Amino acid sequence: MLHTNERILATLEIGQLNEMQITAQESILKSDSVLLVSPTGSGKTLAFLLATLQLLEEQINGTQCLILLPTRELAIQIEQVWKRMRTGYKVNVCYGGHSIDVEIKNLAQAPTVLIGTPGRILDHIQKRSFDTNAIKILVLDEFDKSLEVGFHEEIAAIIASIPNIEKRILVSATKSVEIPAFTGVKALDILDFSVPNAVNEKLSLKLVRTDDKDKFDILLRLLCSLDSEPALIFFNHRDATERAAQLLNKAGILTAFYHGGMDQDDRERAISRFRNGSINYLVATDIAARGLDISSIQHVIHYHLPKFENEFIHRNGRTARMHALGNSFIILSKEEILPNFIEADLESFIPPLDGALPNPPTYETIYISGGKKNKLNKTDIVGFFIQKGRLDKSDIQLIEVKDFMSFAAVKKNKVPAFLQAIKEQKMKGKKYKIEVLR
Repeated sequence: MLHTNERILATLEIGQLNEMQITAQESILKSDSVLLVSPTGSGKTLAFLLATLQLLEEQINGTQCLILLPTRELAIQIEQVWKRMRTGYKVNVCYGGHSIDVEIKNLAQAPTVLIGTPGRILDHIQKRSFDTNAIKILVLDEFDKSLEVGFHEEIAAIIASIPNIEKRILVSATKSVEIPAFTGVKALDILDFSVPNAVNEKLSLKLVRTDDKDKFDILLRLLCSLDSEPALIFFNHRDATERAAQLLNKAGILTAFYHGGMDQDDRERAISRFRNGSINYLVATDIAARGLDISSIQHVIHYHLPKFENEFIHRNGRTARMHALGNSFIILSKEEILPNFIEADLESFIPPLDGALPNPPTYETIYISGGKKNKLNKTDIVGFFIQKGRLDKSDIQLIEVKDFMSFAAVKKNKVPAFLQAIKEQKMKGKKYKIEVLR
């Protein structure tokens, strides 16, 4: 099986690799232990996946590469990138909040690449769901975050159960991370592409001050000043995200919330609506600072500031990605002070008092109660929507097919007639629940 960077990049519709990706590939192929430090949004995932692909051996049956990471969102994102590369090698993803029985069935035919969170992967190792003997490549992605949230014991136990590791690849967006002995790294090749002092020339950092202790009114004014462009709004507490979303919706700004206490299905629903543009505002905790595959966020808003610089960097990394420009707004009340890791002489921004409410989204997300495991794909859904739902192809935006459900963005003004047209219709011979996602 011949794979070239040129073919993969053409498949992914990427023009060329950046300097970090080229250097990382070369280092991973020649060194046994590599630490890659590069900012969020710089393309680290593609860098280590391209190198991993060159190291796989077609004649070996079994799992050859294990990728560990701290969140299910990042796990799903990396799985999607691998599938888009069309390598021909099987990949599976395992994470908590997902049926372990379904995962065990998927692992019965060993994937070449296995991606997962430490707790769930350790569960599978203890259940002997897959054989670790063929694993020769270990990737610890967002390694700093995994340690920060306390996965030390799980990662140590996993590594101890893999007898034949030849390559150890550690990936982080920040360089302030100590490498524990249990990783087994030796003669570490450190590739430091971090941005000095966390400065990103494409990112505009602005301070929004208010004399009120309750900052909601200034948040509302700020959102009304952003030309209806998408914004990710960070809070430090789960209940605060839910309250803020409720208040924004009540004020006439369509908003969803997103935090680690939600069921996985609910998290996927919220992210899908934000990704496809059927909502433009998402209030979230720091779980949204890493691992989400959302390319067009113009604005990041810090309603609450994080305690640590690393999280501030990751939050800001959701905007001004690759070649795009972006804004990061810090909302500060009279009683609050900036932490030491943020420069005091920031540009001030005063939202106008008379800003109009953002324009409502032009798309609505349609939920379908079937997915990959029901043998549905994007082509099936598009064909059904056009033939039975009487839509034009231009009426349909992003379609996402999950294991047991799918989401499709449809122009809002076409939705009522579409739902009426497909009311009694079957897709591939089966009746699915199809409705507006709320």
